[in-house]
Amino acid sequence: MSESVRVSKRASEITPFLVMDILEAAHKLEAKGVNVIHLEIGEPDFDTPECIKEAAKKALADGETHYTHSLGLLALREAICEDMLTRYGVTVDPGQVIVTQGTSPAMLLLFSTILEAGDEVILSDPCYACYDNFIRFAGATPVRVPVTEDDSFQYRPQAIEAAMTERTKAILLNSPANPTGTLLSPERMDAIARLADAHGAHIVSDEIYHGLVYEGKDHSALEFSDRAFVLNGFSKLYAMTGWRLGYLIAPKEFIRPMQKLCQNFFISANSVAQFAGIAALKESAADVARMKATYDERRRFLLPRLKALGLGVAHDPTGAFYVLANARRWAEKFGGSSLKLAYDILEKAHVGVTPGIDFGQGAEGFLRFSYANSLENIDEALRRLEKYAAQA
Repeated sequence: MSESVRVSKRASEITPFLVMDILEAAHKLEAKGVNVIHLEIGEPDFDTPECIKEAAKKALADGETHYTHSLGLLALREAICEDMLTRYGVTVDPGQVIVTQGTSPAMLLLFSTILEAGDEVILSDPCYACYDNFIRFAGATPVRVPVTEDDSFQYRPQAIEAAMTERTKAILLNSPANPTGTLLSPERMDAIARLADAHGAHIVSDEIYHGLVYEGKDHSALEFSDRAFVLNGFSKLYAMTGWRLGYLIAPKEFIRPMQKLCQNFFISANSVAQFAGIAALKESAADVARMKATYDERRRFLLPRLKALGLGVAHDPTGAFYVLANARRWAEKFGGSSLKLAYDILEKAHVGVTPGIDFGQGAEGFLRFSYANSLENIDEALRRLEKYAAQA
């Protein structure tokens, strides 16, 4: 790097999001004419439902193209509150909701508001790859608590308590989880909420995959603590990744500080996307049910085929659209590490998969498979992987 180029320590220490590196390597192959099947990226393959697109068209036609309230349209915040009451029996005031340009900006607002340098945040290992970077960017330290495949990758409250110190500021939950597809039991959620309360720590719950549950029921952290922070958005359940629309629910005393950050850094979320979000919450139930049923069909198709390939799945995942499979035997044979294995599979089988190390040391030797792709493509990907596994 040139002497004149001085990148901040904060920016220099951000780690790459490996799934995006894999995706970009796949795009290079595709540019050469290679057919790649994508099981690496966690993006719905469905088009956004028509009722949502129609609401956006109407907003454009009506000239709704200006700044909104920095917290978001009141009608959208009211719809979010109504959704929380319907789904979980939880009462939320619209004044507790901040609408954001996706869930990632909501995390930035949240962690910038509640964390100081030297604070600690408890995370599971494995967990979503970007959590560490949001926490470190705010000057705090992520503390990983191992979760294991024999326990369905669920947090153990005792392990969380053992990792807590006087610097613990928050415990981060993600259920259904990325990368594991695991649903955290209500009993454990309750125990963790009580633990946080006893130690004066916050619960931060990433609920972006809520609604995509095929067995059991998802539970909001707000069912167990009225002091929890909830992150959610429209990308996954409503197939709206490119719309960049999310939200944060927080205790009222934190809203004004986060609102000031929002006013300075983002002004407001996209106006047209917000009108589309209202339609998503109020009009798209049939579309969501159809997409959910299709995901479940894919899940039930994928799981036995992965197991037949010798990839370990100790407990079937019941949420999101991921399977985190134990590929240590494959790694020993073909790659040596999950990252090398993922690139080898991409190069030789032309299937994109995510290396477990992207989600923490606890997932090294694993591969994440996304079933947010058509049944036909999943079937073809598995045929390619069967040929790959047959290599001497």
